[in-house]
Amino acid sequence: MTDIPSKDKRPAWREPMVWLVAALPLASVIAGVSLLVIAVRSGGADSVADPVQRTAQIQVSDLGPDERAQLLNLTAIVRVGTGLVEVLPVTGEFDHGAPLRIALRHPTLASADRELLLQPTETGWRGKIDLDTSHDWSLHVSSDDGQWRLRGRMPRGQLAAHLKPAVESPAVQQR
Repeated sequence: MTDIPSKDKRPAWREPMVWLVAALPLASVIAGVSLLVIAVRSGGADSVADPVQRTAQIQVSDLGPDERAQLLNLTAIVRVGTGLVEVLPVTGEFDHGAPLRIALRHPTLASADRELLLQPTETGWRGKIDLDTSHDWSLHVSSDDGQWRLRGRMPRGQLAAHLKPAVESPAVQQR
């Protein structure tokens, strides 16, 4: 009769499978709590600054100002410099005697959003602002009374952006 060698019994804490069984649920609980803390700290702010109407799960925004800008064939360039922002008209019939309103929206922090009234100049409109160009900006330029609106995006590090209406003409949409 041969002796069958008996396995040495190891304590449970030295078994890798025990660690795996305990670590996976613990990691998922930690990840869930972390996501909950991030969601609460973000304030649940809506990233869309426009007033929207919600019906069930559908959000509807008023595109009337964009449609008016498209009908007037308005486009512009926004240029930022040291301590200033400038809007230069490209196409369309702008009222060069009236001020313009510009909204510069941070991509994630609503507290960093900026809005200012630009005064007319010989070439366009200008206002004073110190703008951080280390991240993207969403740009909205409109008439002071809100009758029309142009939109665009200025990528990080860029000092100018092209703005146009958010809607396209029916002829362009059919292509």
